[in-house]
Amino acid sequence: QVQLVESGGGLVQPGGSLRLSCVASSVIMDTYYIAWFRQAPGKEREGVAYISSSGGSTDYADYVKGRFTISRDNAKRTVYLQMNSLKPEDTAVYYCAAREPYRGLPRTGLNKHEYDYWGQGTQVTASS
Repeated sequence: QVQLVESGGGLVQPGGSLRLSCVASSVIMDTYYIAWFRQAPGKEREGVAYISSSGGSTDYADYVKGRFTISRDNAKRTVYLQMNSLKPEDTAVYYCAAREPYRGLPRTGLNKHEYDYWGQGTQVTASS
């Protein structure tokens, strides 16, 4: 069982930046694919970005490409999401998720059904 704890959310003006962190309980975190998702009120949970277990492979949803960056520090059991040029439509609860290693490579990396463990979420609000 992996426990994930997100932090770093808050209120920021449009055009501003935030960095989210996701800390995992597992000491072998470097075997897990990790992704960030978000969910706005009344909408489905959608994929934002994912990173492979080694950090060598990443991918992003089109709506955040060029603005968000996912990274990881396995020694600290932490995955980050750097969010720049935030827009009002980025407002949502952001969740990190982990995929069990035995499941192998995810097909897309950005589908919520590809992940097994979830954090409690952190609120991000971009508003003036």
